[in-house]
Amino acid sequence: MKYLIVGLGNPGEEYELTRHNIGFLILDRLADVEKVKFTTQRLADKTEIKFKGRQLHLIKPNTFMNLSGKAVNYWMNELKIPMENILILVDDLALPFGNLRLRGNGSSAGHNGLTNIEETLVSQQYARLRFGIGNNFSKGQQVDFVLSRFSDEEFKALVPQMDKAIAMIQSFCTAGLGRTMSGFND
Repeated sequence: MKYLIVGLGNPGEEYELTRHNIGFLILDRLADVEKVKFTTQRLADKTEIKFKGRQLHLIKPNTFMNLSGKAVNYWMNELKIPMENILILVDDLALPFGNLRLRGNGSSAGHNGLTNIEETLVSQQYARLRFGIGNNFSKGQQVDFVLSRFSDEEFKALVPQMDKAIAMIQSFCTAGLGRTMSGFND
């Protein structure tokens, strides 16, 4: 079975360790653990791993966040991966820092990357793993907050939560959406 695991973020050094790039960071950690490297391919940096008989195609769209759907749609069609085998990793302001929530569908909740994916796929019926980045910002400072880097304290707490996200990805691909949600959601 094939799966498409999509980490959302923005390409470029200036965005590298920002809150908005948590999807990229999780996939980078997974690639490090599996000792694989991403290569730049059409619309995304891509690599693949095998896990318990499943083939996981990991992509980090290089289309910038607001056009993520273009890369998702291309790779979904190129690899012939059904919608139910797609998992999007995304930052979430509404969740406390480090909390993880897996859902099988739903709205974009104002997230531009998810909005573009929904518009491109003409569906909200895809799984998304939301990683809480908190909402410690003043009114009107949302953009600055999501594009800021994690504090030193937050950075120390990131690794165990990224490892939990990796376990959730693996469970999604082997145990399925429902069992993963009931076993892992905060």
